[in-house]
Amino acid sequence: MRRREFIRLAGSVALGWPLAASAQQARLPLIGYLGTGALGETPESGGPGPNAFRQGLREHGYVEGQNIAIEYRLAGGKMEQLPGLAAELVRLNVDIIFAVATPAARAARQATASIPIVAPNMGDPVADGLVASLARPGANITGSTFLGPELVPKRLELLKEAIPNASRVALLWHPGAYGERTARDMLTQAEAAARSQGLQVQLLEVHSAAEFDRAFATITQADALLIFPSVMLFVERGRIAKLAEKSPLPTISVGREFVELGGLISYGPSIYDLIRRAADYVDRILKGAKPADLPVEQPTKFELVINLRTARVLGLTIPPALLARADEVIE
Repeated sequence: MRRREFIRLAGSVALGWPLAASAQQARLPLIGYLGTGALGETPESGGPGPNAFRQGLREHGYVEGQNIAIEYRLAGGKMEQLPGLAAELVRLNVDIIFAVATPAARAARQATASIPIVAPNMGDPVADGLVASLARPGANITGSTFLGPELVPKRLELLKEAIPNASRVALLWHPGAYGERTARDMLTQAEAAARSQGLQVQLLEVHSAAEFDRAFATITQADALLIFPSVMLFVERGRIAKLAEKSPLPTISVGREFVELGGLISYGPSIYDLIRRAADYVDRILKGAKPADLPVEQPTKFELVINLRTARVLGLTIPPALLARADEVIE
């Protein structure tokens, strides 16, 4: 090789190496955000769900576009789209899938057995077959649970305390929101808790929003309505609130979002706080932890929200002792 050609080749290698190294260093950790769309999320990655996630990341030093990248895939409330969206994220070779709620977690788990999955707001991940146990998930998924079946008895207890004369409660539930075992456990606990409170139960089973009018038309002599946890029911909370107001029926539900639209009482953990806190698991996995070794987090804080405006419209007087325990009272 001539000396001039050798110098040119050596120079190009010397110039190329820093560029290649720089390109490698510029590759940011890539998170796939798989959302149901139930939390007011938009295709532009806006809404309280993504905002809570980004807040959690910032608490660990991550800023989107600077030292971490996020690909958003949102189902817009159409759960049947989740498997395809999860498959898209897998094809993008994301480092972690952040799957909000049980339906998204189930779709992500079916799409990959190797990419780590962090799933906040799961109902009963053990009964749904997503993890082996809360303490040791055992596969590629971990996250947090909002204690779906466990809190149903507490909501019925609060309902009876708010409306002491209630004798019959309608239960609005969406079987497709859960695995078979979770659905069975939730119904069993609800019926047992109702009996202990001296309440008769009327079950309103709906599989889609198209069945709401029929379901409400079948309600007979109910004193209140308990809304079971469900992404579909959450998405349709505005319509449910209008139907309950028309009935009229006081409602108790899992989240404050129902109460803000006219529901009477909600009790449960903040879904946005669980999303924010789950960013800690994203940080730990990026630093080398394995989902199998990260226990599924259980909430320790529960919000009781009461809408006094709704109580007045319904002619109800909420006991002062219950109002005193509320985390928030909507006047």
